[in-house]
Amino acid sequence: MMGMNPRDLAKAMKKMGIKQDEIEAEEVIIKCADKDIIVKNPHVVRINAMGQDSLQISGEIIEQEAQAPISEEDIKTVASQANVSEEDAKKALEENNGDLAQAIMSLQ
Repeated sequence: MMGMNPRDLAKAMKKMGIKQDEIEAEEVIIKCADKDIIVKNPHVVRINAMGQDSLQISGEIIEQEAQAPISEEDIKTVASQANVSEEDAKKALEENNGDLAQAIMSLQ
């Protein structure tokens, strides 16, 4: 199918029961057990072939270590110890990778 013009390719795909839809996305995040894969400025296409959906994603790929979720209890602890709002406490915890002591110190 290489070398076909786009119109002929679209007709051939339609005959084979393959549909494509472009998805406008700002960012794609794939969460793995040990890391997050982030695709910046993605081009995302949903392909449906014989009832089976798949996604084709291209863009600038960044991998980063996954962060453990921050508990409500930790947020409340930091907020009360540093005498700040829960929103500020959560932000400080995120910036300090969930380290309560560092988050409290950064707010004082």
